[in-house]
Amino acid sequence: MTRPAKSALVLDGSEIKYRLEAERIASKTPVHIDWVRFTCLLRNAPTPSVDILFPRTTNIWIEREREVLKALQELPDPDFFPAAQAMELAVEVAKALGDSFVVASDVRKGHDFYRCRWSIERNGIECGWVGFLASSESPRQQAQARTMHANIWGSACTFATEGWNQRIAAIVDQRNADITRCDLALDFFDGVEGGFDGWVNDYQAGVCDSGGKRLKSNCVGDWLNGRERSLYFGSKEAGKQTNCYEKGHQLFGPDSGSNWLRIELRYGNKLRVLKSAMLRRPADFFAGASDWHALQLAKADAVVQPEAVKTTGRLALETVSAEVVRVVRWARETAAPTLALLAKFMPEEDFLEFSVATRLPGRVRKFSESELMRSFASVFAKDSTVESACHAFV
Repeated sequence: MTRPAKSALVLDGSEIKYRLEAERIASKTPVHIDWVRFTCLLRNAPTPSVDILFPRTTNIWIEREREVLKALQELPDPDFFPAAQAMELAVEVAKALGDSFVVASDVRKGHDFYRCRWSIERNGIECGWVGFLASSESPRQQAQARTMHANIWGSACTFATEGWNQRIAAIVDQRNADITRCDLALDFFDGVEGGFDGWVNDYQAGVCDSGGKRLKSNCVGDWLNGRERSLYFGSKEAGKQTNCYEKGHQLFGPDSGSNWLRIELRYGNKLRVLKSAMLRRPADFFAGASDWHALQLAKADAVVQPEAVKTTGRLALETVSAEVVRVVRWARETAAPTLALLAKFMPEEDFLEFSVATRLPGRVRKFSESELMRSFASVFAKDSTVESACHAFV
């Protein structure tokens, strides 16, 4: 995973704190989105404008746009259209972030197996990018070539204008994109009761356990001297990892005496599907991560409706169950009189033969018999009545 260059992170700590505090007041939520990545298919990406596809010598372009057009025209013909689409997406993202963000005028070497990228900059410093085209001819990379990827770093999230997260969520929805990473940060600018050591004690006492299991941990920093410490627990492979760290030490130095602490919840799309609602309601998804996360958020006096991000194993079960519920509801509300007539007057053998010989509804044919059996058991186990089962997964 590509990280921003050090120069992109050399920002005044006091200004960062001011921006985060101002955002908290404006958004009325203590949870800050600190990193976003999303991927969309080329067919869902923006269509290049007429001026890009058919440039006219009489068209009045500002200097930057002239340079962008020149960079596009220098690309090989097969690369032109995806490059133009990626440029349009980069412009969309930059506009969503705010007036101080622009798209660099040159095509640069890509990251994360994308061959090329358009950089998104603020004050001449890269703070995000949109990647396009594959870096190799392998089948996997050719599949990636049919996509483009937007990566919005924390430095962009911090200095974006109010409402940027809502605007990025709208782009994700409009482009039918998949969010691949979303970091949710909860800051305690003046420290928190129990301090960093309190979080360590929580972990050791099992308060941070998930599903009755102790999450894997990792300690980074100068722990022996209590400086610049980070405590990671959870797993990137499972798509949910938490980093508790001394943010003030990171920004102002360990000798600054800063009490600023941060909990950073990092969601990834491994084993999980990340909804655009996470961008719109970050505090709800932070609280939904675990009881411990909800407890920490309560210390910031936040009022939330916790929403968990389910792993794909459970998601798959609920997807099948949702289709089963729809079929049951249709049978009850539409076909029930006909079924009742057949069950009452059709000879039992004929009724059974009729039922077995009939094809399954199209919406459930893609599922195996075992999946359907488990889903029916799951749906009807929730209550003894059909009506309650029909409302179980709404």
